Amino acid sequence: MKRFTDRKTAVTRIWKRIQGLGEPEKPQADQPEKPKAERKAKSGARTARGKAARKITAPKNAPKSKTAAKAREATAPREGSKTAQVVAMLQRKNGATLAEIMDKMGWQKHTVRGFMAGAMKKAGFTVESFKPEGGERTYRINQ
Repeated sequence: MKRFTDRKTAVTRIWKRIQGLGEPEKPQADQPEKPKAERKAKSGARTARGKAARKITAPKNAPKSKTAAKAREATAPREGSKTAQVVAMLQRKNGATLAEIMDKMGWQKHTVRGFMAGAMKKAGFTVESFKPEGGERTYRINQ
């Protein structure tokens, strides 16, 4: 909202806007006026709290794609990166234990678990997690 310089200016501008509103548009002769309930329903759905639900629409000037979006495939991480080091450990026959990854990368347990759940999934890898009887949590990538 813009601030007015003084009260008199504010009243003058607001009164001009009110006078310019005029009467509501009358329905055309060939279209009967809709009942009030239908007009409210069309204006937007309401939530349990009584607030109007937001409608999500695409931007008007968004570029339109002529081809469908391609499914993202697992790509090789940059050579020497932490992701590449972890992937190399997970691709071994028996995979890598939680402790091995923690030692090699210098991470804490929750960081390793978060990496497996987040970054590996985002990169397109399917990480298998298992815990042998009496053994330690182990992760591996099936190829």
